[in-house]
Amino acid sequence: MINQYLAKSHPVETIQEHTDRLMENYNLLKSIYPNLNVNWDILYYGCLYHDLGKMNLRFQNKIVNGIRDEHEIPHGILSLAFLDTTYFLEKGLSSNDLKILAQSIAFHHERDITYSSEALEVEIESLKNERRAFEYDKLTTQSVKKLAVKYFDKTRFSQENGSVFYDYVLVKGMLNRLDYAASAHIPVENNNNFLEKALEHMMSSWQKNNPKSDWNALQKYLKSHQDENVIVIAQTGMGKTEAGLLWIGDHKGFFTLPLKTAINAMYKRICSEIILNEHGRRVGLLHSDTYNEYNISNFLEEDVDDYYNKTKQLSLPLTICTLDQIFDFVFRFRGFEPKLATLSYSKVVIDEIQMYSSDLLAYLIYGLKMITHMGGKFAILTATLPLVLVDLLESEGIEFIPSKTFVNNTIVRHHLKTIHSKINLHDILKYYRSQKVLIICNTVKEAQRIYDELVENEVSDSINLFHSHYIRRDRKLKESQILELGDKHFNGTGIWVTTQVVEASLDIDFDILFTELSDLNSLFQRMGRCYRGRAYAGSAHNCYVFDGGEQFCSGVGFVVDQDIFNMSKVAISGWNGIITESQKMNLVEALYTTSNLKETEYYQKIVLNLKHLKEIDDHEMNKKKVQEIFRNINSEMVIPMSVYKENRLEIDEILEVITTKIERDLEPQEIKLLRKKKADAKNKLSDFTTSVAMHKIKNSVDFYLEVSKFWRIPVIDCQYSFEYGVEHVKSKTINRFIDDEG
Repeated sequence: MINQYLAKSHPVETIQEHTDRLMENYNLLKSIYPNLNVNWDILYYGCLYHDLGKMNLRFQNKIVNGIRDEHEIPHGILSLAFLDTTYFLEKGLSSNDLKILAQSIAFHHERDITYSSEALEVEIESLKNERRAFEYDKLTTQSVKKLAVKYFDKTRFSQENGSVFYDYVLVKGMLNRLDYAASAHIPVENNNNFLEKALEHMMSSWQKNNPKSDWNALQKYLKSHQDENVIVIAQTGMGKTEAGLLWIGDHKGFFTLPLKTAINAMYKRICSEIILNEHGRRVGLLHSDTYNEYNISNFLEEDVDDYYNKTKQLSLPLTICTLDQIFDFVFRFRGFEPKLATLSYSKVVIDEIQMYSSDLLAYLIYGLKMITHMGGKFAILTATLPLVLVDLLESEGIEFIPSKTFVNNTIVRHHLKTIHSKINLHDILKYYRSQKVLIICNTVKEAQRIYDELVENEVSDSINLFHSHYIRRDRKLKESQILELGDKHFNGTGIWVTTQVVEASLDIDFDILFTELSDLNSLFQRMGRCYRGRAYAGSAHNCYVFDGGEQFCSGVGFVVDQDIFNMSKVAISGWNGIITESQKMNLVEALYTTSNLKETEYYQKIVLNLKHLKEIDDHEMNKKKVQEIFRNINSEMVIPMSVYKENRLEIDEILEVITTKIERDLEPQEIKLLRKKKADAKNKLSDFTTSVAMHKIKNSVDFYLEVSKFWRIPVIDCQYSFEYGVEHVKSKTINRFIDDEG
């Protein structure tokens, strides 16, 4: 009698059926990327043998009856018993090839290996009986025995193993990708055979309105250097998005930006102006709030779960994403291989690199080193380039062609005046004109103070405040409001007081800017929100920067490096007139040199983080720990008490949905609908949360909202309103005003 050994229960799928799906995806991968530098033979055998250990009776009892056995040995380990080393050696595999195959199969799921040799021998003996009742036309070997220690001894390849480590990463990573795709019933890859045509079609439509339309020098340069690692400095408004897409061409590509709002905006623009159809198999966005964005997207052409799965599994040809979603592999956590393996044949665009903190910059540099070592390509596109970054890339042995600058000095956008004092209402009123006015402060506390003074003095009919300490629901509304006033075609007037949250995340264009000095990079980013793509013909200044006078500006020493602030203050001191794009770039280049920064805390953090990454033991960390590092473990999502009280009934209803148990006897469609309902509920719950620094809340948590075994949300005692956001957090002993970044 032939037994139907199951590999999956929802939906029910035999080992043979699941493996056939892997083979289909294996052939698809090979057809799309025939030159992928992976050992195709080892990968084939990995697909064929990876789940054979599932025919053990403990696993079958678990999947059929839902009964877990604490003595169950991971099926990846048991699958090794089916590897006939003599057969593989005769097929031409080397000893190292067999080790790669064995480790890829054994660790294709990240499980703790705690079994004893005696327990393993008992299970293998049992598997011999199951093998006799198992038929699969693709499987020719009959042997079932313990794999020799010289091929597998519970240890893993590490970077100390040199090239073998990277061969292993490719095989194991692609085996994981194939396995995930087969389980999700999605293609492992969708071919990029459309992007270049889409860009040509967009240009043709432009030429119908203006026959002289053509790609500019920046765009042509990147199009002609598709096969090289490039660094490009280009001012705002020169079409960096199109340039980056032209560089990616008809290849697998990832376009990274610092902030979710910028990613969402780029995704919408690409879907509405460039890639006009079949979005579900062509382009996706990837960040911590992807599912919710897909739910409200106007470009959804298929089931949201399928689209989300393809995005998470990196199956789409073009993905717009945050750095943490793809560069967390630098920590070589258990299960990192699929991302690095994918990036080995991908092209990565890094936009606005000057926005990254010192720790993220270190992760980026180390990540680019690993990617390029394995064959991937990168393009850094930035408005300003700190030369220290170039030195750090070169010191890590990363190859790229010399950076190139594209600038247009014929258009004057900014008349800058430096004011030698702290930001204050007196000077703002002195230069204030009833137009679209943007005020940017370094901290929430300072922004709230300036906002209060403007309101008290009734400076304008429309005064608004925006920073990062709003609950997500209110933040989305605030964003839509500032985008409306900041639209270059909108002729209204008003004042928005903000923090650096607007530096790169929002495509806004105001008439006048008042800002605190932070550092030159940030200053020029802020100036990009004023006369963003317009020439300025006026004689008065349209950008005013307050340098703190004899004091520091807010946030210096906390969110702004003190040494870099001081150097920036000297560089911009006394400026009173036009500042061209070339002058901005030259100021940045002169300040951000290695010799200037090598003693600063900023530079030392980059060096220390790079050193730390190199010293990490491969496969030491788990993925959850790495996610905490990238999400900044110093902050936490909280619900202000007033928000909780006002929305308690709705929150209770949401929690009831989230905690609903998915019963095993439900039909697959019912399970799918319930999972979607639970995911929607989690997003609704997140609408009531905001991020607050952990040191601000440690003595002010009223209670924890228990969402699940692994998720609880602090409800904190603080003042909150749509007007101000979080104002201050109450401690048991003192009131502490929020005073941290954006």
